[in-house]
Amino acid sequence: MAEANNTATHQAETLIDIRQASKVFTQGKLQLPVLQALDFQVTRGEFVAIEGRSGSGKSTLLSIIGLLDSFSAGEYLLLGQSVPGLSAYQHSVLRNRHIGWIFQNFNLISSMTVAENVSLPLRYLAGVKAAEYRSRAAQVLAQVELSDKLDAYPEQLSGGQQQRVAIARALITNPSLLLADEPTGNLDSQSAEIVMNLLSKLHQDGATVLMVTHDPQLAARAQRRLYLADGQFVATATQPTAVVAATASVIRPATEQRAS
Repeated sequence: MAEANNTATHQAETLIDIRQASKVFTQGKLQLPVLQALDFQVTRGEFVAIEGRSGSGKSTLLSIIGLLDSFSAGEYLLLGQSVPGLSAYQHSVLRNRHIGWIFQNFNLISSMTVAENVSLPLRYLAGVKAAEYRSRAAQVLAQVELSDKLDAYPEQLSGGQQQRVAIARALITNPSLLLADEPTGNLDSQSAEIVMNLLSKLHQDGATVLMVTHDPQLAARAQRRLYLADGQFVATATQPTAVVAATASVIRPATEQRAS
């Protein structure tokens, strides 16, 4: 009985469950495999980094996990729901309520103030009144230490500040999962460190974070690291909580490890 209860608890904590999933792009008569027979799980409260070179398939995988694309074959359960069986409307509801996106290019709307950009996801949630938008934006902007920028416009902010606004926007719906696509790719080293410290703090406070990056030093900040090459996971490592913030050795593809 105890074993059954433990299994049920584990299943309840699994946010992402991907099994034997593949993605193929079709160009005319050509079929281009991008992701191949992936098995991948993320449990609540994890900070997971997926490393890989450009073209490895990591951003495609993140887009599928974030319900912006779909697998060609295989099973994908998000919060216990079978994603392939959902309608387009159910996809949008699940994405809006449970996923917060952090993009490399920030994706802020230049004609909107910081408060308006941050509160934008609330417009797509049922039951949230327009009168709440600004106060809720102020709450999450305080988390990223930008309380004084509510009425600023994106062009008045540094790159690092714009990314922190993007993180606040991702947090405003209190999502189950934060997805970060190369979150420091357009930042200088100092701004990148601030953003990574913020993601680490959010994780320590209980957030579930899934990040893709080509930078092994950033991946070393995660609790668990996976290396994706040619659409397959070829290396993985789990770091003790006490050393998650420390710089770890680079995880190389299995073929390189055997050669050394």
